[in-house]
Amino acid sequence: MKVITDREPVPAELSGAVVALGNFDGVHRGHQAVLSKALEVAKTRGVPVGAMTFDPHPRLYFKPSTTMFALSTEGRKQVLLDAFGLDFSAVLTFDKALAELDAVAFVDQVLKARWAVSHIVVGYNFFFGKGRGGSPQVLEELGKTRGFEVSIVSPASDDGEVFSSSSVRDCLRAGTVREAAEILGHWWAVMGTVAKGARLGTSMGYPTVNVMLQPGQALHHGIYAARVIANGKRYDGAAYNGRRPTFDNGIAKLEVFLFEFSGDLYGSEITVELIDFIRPDAAFESAEALMAQMADDCAKARAILDAVNADDPMLKYPIGRAMAERYGG
Repeated sequence: MKVITDREPVPAELSGAVVALGNFDGVHRGHQAVLSKALEVAKTRGVPVGAMTFDPHPRLYFKPSTTMFALSTEGRKQVLLDAFGLDFSAVLTFDKALAELDAVAFVDQVLKARWAVSHIVVGYNFFFGKGRGGSPQVLEELGKTRGFEVSIVSPASDDGEVFSSSSVRDCLRAGTVREAAEILGHWWAVMGTVAKGARLGTSMGYPTVNVMLQPGQALHHGIYAARVIANGKRYDGAAYNGRRPTFDNGIAKLEVFLFEFSGDLYGSEITVELIDFIRPDAAFESAEALMAQMADDCAKARAILDAVNADDPMLKYPIGRAMAERYGG
């Protein structure tokens, strides 16, 4: 999949493409309904298909002093879009110039003059342009006079519950990562660079790889069964997210002990997939008491991961299948 920013020209072969337009934070199953429609239209027309997204998220541009629980970094979002089978991803820089474009100007300057789209697919609740003046219906009307068609995708749901980014965030705040994965259609994951820690885990026989969550990512503190993707391979492990109350009650970090790995990952880019919640964070009377609990945590994580690796529930979803094929899961 080609990733094209607004700092580079649009390749000529992408003229007349079908584009799914949205923020796609987390690329959950509601987003995937939009992407699926775009793929369907593009296949019928025999033209390229891609997603058009915004970086940073518009909410962060308009409220820079606040934090947002982003479900995916830009890098993670591109991995997910690529796994869905798109030809390209267009990343628009959401800055003052873009924020000041009204709906008509956005259509004329971005969708038509720059991208020459033939068909736009949006979700039922997508708004765009200055003051959110553009709705799916406005886009549809503008398309009639600008030479492109529009498909508006209805809410996607299970048993009446609409898939949404806010629902995923609620699950992650509660630690219910399995429920989050069912909304996403893939395991929720964190991408980051492995940083050096205090080596407390190493001193207790559980060396960990440490990754900082993004500001605003309020993942529930506790122990998780996890998998780590490093150097193109998946490794099973047990993850801890918290402030280490037994020792220092410091800054929260995500730390993962890999079961079958030896080597040095410092400075490497890794992906941590959270598979299931094991227990909440707790303070222990001593390091020895914590070590005993960690042995139990790891045993539970191994059992959970053995079951998931044998019958991964995410294989019923397109992105889940693509990730398994890519990393040997």
